[in-house]
Amino acid sequence: MTRVRRSTRKQSGLRTLLTAALVAVTAWGQAEARTVRIVSADTLELRTVDGQDLVVIAGEGVELRVDDDVVKARRVEFNRTRRTLTLVGAASYRSEKDGQDLRGENLVIDLGAEQVTGEDVLISDAALEIRGQEVERIPGQLRASGGYFSTCARCGRTPNDFAFRAERLIVYPGDRLVAYRAQVLIVDVPVLFLPVLVLPLNEKDRQPRFQVGSGGADGFTVLADLPFSLADNTLGTTLLRYYQNRTPSFGAGVALRSYAPLPFVDRLDLYTLANPRPVGAEGLDLDLDLTAAGRVPLASALRDLDYRLNVLRRDIGRAGTDPEKGVTRVTFGAKVDYPLFTAELNYVDRFGPEPTTALSTPLRQPEVILDPKPYTSGNLSVDTRFSAGQYTAKSNPLSRSASAQGVNISTSRLEEAHDISYSAVPWPNAEFSVRNTFTGRYYGTGARTVQLSVQAALTGRFNVDNTLGLTAGYVRNEGTSPFEFDAIGRRYLSAPLGVTLSTVPARGVTFGAAYTRDLFLAPQDQAPARFTLNVNRLPLTLGSTLTRDLDSGEVKNFDYSFTLADPDSGTLKVRPAQPATATTPAAPQRTERSSEWPAPQLAVTGSGGYSDATGLKPFRLGFTVTGDTRTNNFSAYAQHDLQTPGLNEFGVSFSLAPTQDMILNPYSVTGRETVTLKPAARAQGNLAVNWRGAYTFSAAHDLLLNHPAEAKDSGTLTFSVGTVAGGATNWNLTYGGPFDLERFGWTRPTLTAAYRATRPGQSFGVGATLNVVGFDQPRTELSRADLDANWQFGGRASLSGRALYTRTRSGAYPEDRATDTLTLAPLRLGVAIGPEDKPGAYLTGRLEQTFTWVDGVRQDIGPVRPVIGLTIDRCCWALQAEADLKLGRYRLAVGLPGQTNYPLFDLTENGFDVPLLPRF
Repeated sequence: MTRVRRSTRKQSGLRTLLTAALVAVTAWGQAEARTVRIVSADTLELRTVDGQDLVVIAGEGVELRVDDDVVKARRVEFNRTRRTLTLVGAASYRSEKDGQDLRGENLVIDLGAEQVTGEDVLISDAALEIRGQEVERIPGQLRASGGYFSTCARCGRTPNDFAFRAERLIVYPGDRLVAYRAQVLIVDVPVLFLPVLVLPLNEKDRQPRFQVGSGGADGFTVLADLPFSLADNTLGTTLLRYYQNRTPSFGAGVALRSYAPLPFVDRLDLYTLANPRPVGAEGLDLDLDLTAAGRVPLASALRDLDYRLNVLRRDIGRAGTDPEKGVTRVTFGAKVDYPLFTAELNYVDRFGPEPTTALSTPLRQPEVILDPKPYTSGNLSVDTRFSAGQYTAKSNPLSRSASAQGVNISTSRLEEAHDISYSAVPWPNAEFSVRNTFTGRYYGTGARTVQLSVQAALTGRFNVDNTLGLTAGYVRNEGTSPFEFDAIGRRYLSAPLGVTLSTVPARGVTFGAAYTRDLFLAPQDQAPARFTLNVNRLPLTLGSTLTRDLDSGEVKNFDYSFTLADPDSGTLKVRPAQPATATTPAAPQRTERSSEWPAPQLAVTGSGGYSDATGLKPFRLGFTVTGDTRTNNFSAYAQHDLQTPGLNEFGVSFSLAPTQDMILNPYSVTGRETVTLKPAARAQGNLAVNWRGAYTFSAAHDLLLNHPAEAKDSGTLTFSVGTVAGGATNWNLTYGGPFDLERFGWTRPTLTAAYRATRPGQSFGVGATLNVVGFDQPRTELSRADLDANWQFGGRASLSGRALYTRTRSGAYPEDRATDTLTLAPLRLGVAIGPEDKPGAYLTGRLEQTFTWVDGVRQDIGPVRPVIGLTIDRCCWALQAEADLKLGRYRLAVGLPGQTNYPLFDLTENGFDVPLLPRF
């Protein structure tokens, strides 16, 4: 026996040793073992007992990670022979995938089968807690005997409002809990016995449903989704449908999923429903969705053969003329990986009426793919792929023979593809590479297509920073496919020869040239040569690109941009003295500048260019001046049209923030203005002034300087003053709106004021908008007013209210009509009943009413009526009642975890509704 101990001061180093040792012994002998990592432990012992190798991990708080799962215990015994982890004594196991916590005595974890077993175990997740005398957890389910479970366990109340006790139960995480020979307990007192109980744990749309309706063309209807389980590996739902006025009236189906129902089948999913056709048509429509997936072990294969089958038919809801009605689609795929190659079998087909339109997805009836593993030898690499099959797909409109067969065509196809590459270093500082790709397709109709590409490149480097590259290639695409999905388009031939040069003729200067000539193209179709020149030497930064047609000598395009700036040019830098060496003489100490730029605070930018299609491009010149603190700056630019000539755009922007101390500035000013003169004169800008970070004044405009004659205004102009957003108290006053420069005034101005104060547990807000007389607005009147307030009285009560008034006008002045709307919710009251930290009930009441006047005549004369609600929240269930005296509606509903409220009854002025019962 070997024992390793460690002190707490050496935990980090020994933890690494323990982890490495355990991972090594865990993975030994099995390439796909689960990964076990030690997070915390004190000792590690290696033993041999009865011919079995054991690794014993102990400590005050042993913590392991099994993949993403967490194991905690005081002692863990790892049996290398059986590949199990035994957690001695009290321990816990958390499944990260299922979100479950298992706590119990002497838990045993089977790493191979991913199972967990134990005694006196407590299982908990987000929905419920389960106690079991004996528990076993395997992938996809959890089994317990002598179980007690409740959704109220997390509420902290004793006893639980309701719970269940069962002789045997099975939990399918995220789906359902099935209990056999179960007792229903109310405050832990048995009140009902059930041979089988199913508790949904999934989303609402996958839970049991029983829905009754009446009216409409179908008459009386019943829709029922009833869950069931078969053995321990199959879950399902029976689908029952009844429509009074359809022929036939009954429909049925099933939705199920099964785990490992048959050898070599890992999972089977089935959904099928035969549903009566709508009124006026007789018969049944069928929906079918069958999916099976699994693995088949094969000798010599690197891994099991994987396959997947899907059968799909969707008739319900389709019209009789729908081309997809009555069509069943089958999709099958299988793949196996051997040391020398990978093989695939694909089958895609459809059964039913012959297609009358083009197929959107090619049918493979079937297709076989053989993909040998890439071959490499030194710098040589060869990758090939073969496929063959019978296909039915949309006809290629470019193929006359295929189009003559109809919108779809069926034929066989053989495809071969390869990718060969080689690289070498012919001499120092040189690289050579060549690559050949080929795809050839050969069809049963006699057609063929070829896609061939050969590319070679030689690159050499000289004088460290200079490179010269030569490229040559040959591309050939030809042939016409009978199918559209693999068509290659028109015939294409290309043989490009290229040269690229990149040099550094001087410090901070780079020059590049590139030219490609295609041997199959006429001179007028050749790509132009490309030249680049870049300079990065303070204070100049220059970038330029020129393209020129070498055959005609014409410049096709030229772009340039430059910046003159050096913010450090005013700072003297001291270069220390350098002693003499064997290769360099001594140098005295000296001072120098980064550049001779005379204005460190000034930056000049410019850009322009030329195009053979449009001529000279506009020239843009800009200036930026930065203050000493860098918080102050001013920028201006102008853009000149060299062809017109004349200015077509100019603008300025600025920022000013005088700093009197390091924390608070008295004011800051920012602004921007852009004037566009072509094609339409337009001015856009804004100005903002902030005072001590608390108050702000702003102005904004967007105006057409010469607006069209049919336009009523030139744009908008607004002014605003108020506090900076984000404070406890905010107010704002804004005036402006559409503005007409020709008449120089607002056409439809508004004045808007808003105020809001917020305190802990309180808030109050008021706002109003006033339409002011303008050129196109003859009246001054209130168009909107809003008032709301909220109070929170500790955790017990809340009080709020709101009033909203709006006025709109329709018609032309002076015959226009005013419509006034007043929405009142003057009182909204909420009271919590029960302990302050966890109230058990909430009583709410609110008053609501809307008043409407048209030309001063009230349209609704009903009084204000209250809405009263009561919610009893017991954590694991809730009861909600509401009385709406305005609508004369009374409702009662109950809610359970994972579900929305389920109505018990709904009383309205039109009748009394109870689920599952006819309306009366």
